[in-house]
Amino acid sequence: MYQYDQYDQSMVDARVEEFRDQVKRRLAGQMTEDRFKPLRLMNGLYLQLHAYMLRVAVPYGTLSSRQMRMLGHVARKYDRGYGHFTTRQNLQFNWIKLEDAPDILAELATVEMHAIQTSGNCIRNISSDQFAGAAADEVTDPRPWAELLRQWSTFHPEFTYLPRKFKIAVIAAAEDRAAMRLHDIGIELLKKDGVLGAKIFVGGGMGRTPMISHEIRDFVTADELLSYLEACLRVYNRYGRRDNIYKARIKILLHELGPDEYRRQVEEEFAQVKTLGIDPPVAELERISAFFAPPAFESGLSEDLDRSDPDFAVWLDQNVKPHKQAGYAIVNISLKPVGGIPGDASADQIDVMADLGERYSFDELRVTHAQNIVLPHVRKADLYAVWQALTEAGLAEANLDLISDIIACPGLDYCSLANARSIPLAQKIAERFRDLDRQRDLGELKLKISGCINACGHHHAGHIGILGVDKKGKENYQLSLGGSGAEDVSLAKITGPGFDEDGVVDAIERVTDRFVQVREPGERFLDTYRRVGFETFKEAIYG
Repeated sequence: MYQYDQYDQSMVDARVEEFRDQVKRRLAGQMTEDRFKPLRLMNGLYLQLHAYMLRVAVPYGTLSSRQMRMLGHVARKYDRGYGHFTTRQNLQFNWIKLEDAPDILAELATVEMHAIQTSGNCIRNISSDQFAGAAADEVTDPRPWAELLRQWSTFHPEFTYLPRKFKIAVIAAAEDRAAMRLHDIGIELLKKDGVLGAKIFVGGGMGRTPMISHEIRDFVTADELLSYLEACLRVYNRYGRRDNIYKARIKILLHELGPDEYRRQVEEEFAQVKTLGIDPPVAELERISAFFAPPAFESGLSEDLDRSDPDFAVWLDQNVKPHKQAGYAIVNISLKPVGGIPGDASADQIDVMADLGERYSFDELRVTHAQNIVLPHVRKADLYAVWQALTEAGLAEANLDLISDIIACPGLDYCSLANARSIPLAQKIAERFRDLDRQRDLGELKLKISGCINACGHHHAGHIGILGVDKKGKENYQLSLGGSGAEDVSLAKITGPGFDEDGVVDAIERVTDRFVQVREPGERFLDTYRRVGFETFKEAIYG
């Protein structure tokens, strides 16, 4: 993985000291909250319902064991003993004291971590495929390109104050594991006539007005990728709506201009940007790529697995995925135990995962946009030992992509923007479907919960999506069906009137019962929904 050079480290250290002075002045009453707010947000510090929340950047979801241990240390020393992994592959601490924030950032800086651009109207954390460098279906490892974009976008003087926050995803496989089409810019790396390049999608996003991105260019060569992205951002920066926060995202610009006119303006801008020399020289690409060279895989390893332990066998089938290297596997660690909080991990669990990454996965871990953790490179011979350690730590839930593998935002328990609680609802749903045999019979069924219209829980992309709203002072939950953030991308459709907390759990059960009645052999829930149609399920929900 990428390692800081002296320039990276000096920039992060300087930012810490700058923020330390700003916090000191705020605590001394020399700066009002109105003046302090934009400064703290530039350092990932939010003021939530009960305390400050710090969002720590995890670029393209990749962590070393040392960095993971630091997150556990911060959770233990400065928070309440846990951290919350998010849908942008970051981590949030929910109980931070303002006076501690500079010390936390200073400690993070010692392991090449920071909270820069995890908030604000700028280019946020670059997200990517959590299986990058391990997946058999990728045309190249997308992380060197994600790192290049991180360096290009960090402190970019022209894009520091965009009309609205901006999110970019990079993938390099036909299977989209990063919800690429629901980003402001989605990049699919591919090869055309043996030349590496990218297909560019622009204008996706969720929130108040969910939209699927438009294909803006079918191929731009890799050596001109930065210039093309610069052109895309320049057109947005020029015309994006700064007068209306609800119309400020690039998806609205694409809707108003139309994709053809936006494409025309980008191509015109691209012709000019290409002359500026912002694309890196080959030597710089090689320097970055060297950090992502494949680890020292062993050859001649056995593919055999002892499946005599039935619980281990279930975990293998559900949470372990194929690796491109013979004798290795990709391990998915579910942070969704029944009764737990989706995406949360205790400091002790964080330490366990760090230890496993160091011992069994070439010192590397990944955060997924589904709020789970990945050990990308585990020898098959070590899988049983890894599973035993995860079991002991309460991290061996065998529910990846099942109905209890719920994406959920923090909701009204923490967030000042939320209208309804997400966490208790997620717990009730998981409890209702706790029987693993039943979950596995239902098969892949992605359920996602947001506590407000901002859609941090990705409910628009859920096979089953839930949006919490305020209805005359009471929490009310809208149920949606048919969304997908994968390569078969689609937006979920609202079924009708909402429910209270218990009512929406019952409605979900009616949906799954109808699915079992009408499915055909081998069909996922999403396949059946698309085949039989919306009305079949609406009738089951409302009678």
